[in-house]
Amino acid sequence: MLNEIKKDDLFYEYYARWVTVYKKGAIRKVTMDKYLMTQQWVKKLVPDLRVCEMTRIVYQQLLNDYAQHHERQTTMDFHHQLKGAILDAVDEGLIPRDPTRKAIIKGKTPNPKKIKYLNQFELHTLLTSLDLKGEVNWDWFILLVAKTGMRFSEAVALTPKDFDFSHQTLSISKTWDYKGQSGFQPTKNKSSIRKIQIDWQTVIQFSELVKGLPENKPIFVTGNVYNSTVNDILARHCKRAKIPVISIHGLRHTHASILLFAGVSIASVARRLGHASMTTTQKTYLHIIQELENQDVDLVMRSLSGLS
Repeated sequence: MLNEIKKDDLFYEYYARWVTVYKKGAIRKVTMDKYLMTQQWVKKLVPDLRVCEMTRIVYQQLLNDYAQHHERQTTMDFHHQLKGAILDAVDEGLIPRDPTRKAIIKGKTPNPKKIKYLNQFELHTLLTSLDLKGEVNWDWFILLVAKTGMRFSEAVALTPKDFDFSHQTLSISKTWDYKGQSGFQPTKNKSSIRKIQIDWQTVIQFSELVKGLPENKPIFVTGNVYNSTVNDILARHCKRAKIPVISIHGLRHTHASILLFAGVSIASVARRLGHASMTTTQKTYLHIIQELENQDVDLVMRSLSGLS
């Protein structure tokens, strides 16, 4: 199909065909959606640009125009999604030289984002308010996310078979496509495939809860699943318990912050959360890590002042 492309074809049409040929069916739907969004922005920003007209200055101007509406990291993603297609056009002789070389990435300054999480007392208050009946409900889901730090899509995909009660572990190997409703999907990245240790209380509770349920069917899926539904239930619990209102993702942050404050290493927290690298964990929980470092400084000073 790409052999039909000519130098004077519109660039956004070339990019659309490139995405169809190289990306459709080869990447996750959520990633494909990002390529399609890039495709829409290219059409919007350079509707009349021909393939052969893509020079370094034209490409830089395209990035600059996109950066006026987006943060720097989003502009960087836009650049990476375009670069593959453009380099292929260079290889095909449609563009004489690589216009993406030495591209400068700009973007709006991101708003400071402070993660929302509960402290240990607030989490205890929340968990004691849950209605943990003898049958599956969303309160059990809330408990499990709080105890494991799983992502929403990972927790929805859990089946009874994922529990290894004798070894106190929970296997994370898939997600549930709650947005597209297409069933099981791969995890976010390879690091997301992991085993999470669970405490004995959770083992006893869930061994009874999942008894008799189909081994390979999601425990919490009985129809269409919506993140907003569970967040609403969690919000009601928070209000009744008179604690800060957080989301299910906030429970993941709560889980991580409690572990960090308890002295668990960043490496262990990163593995438990399924982060691709410790850098992700450090960036996400920077303010908590800084707070812990301040406590460490106080401890060091007290230790040194005791020496004589």
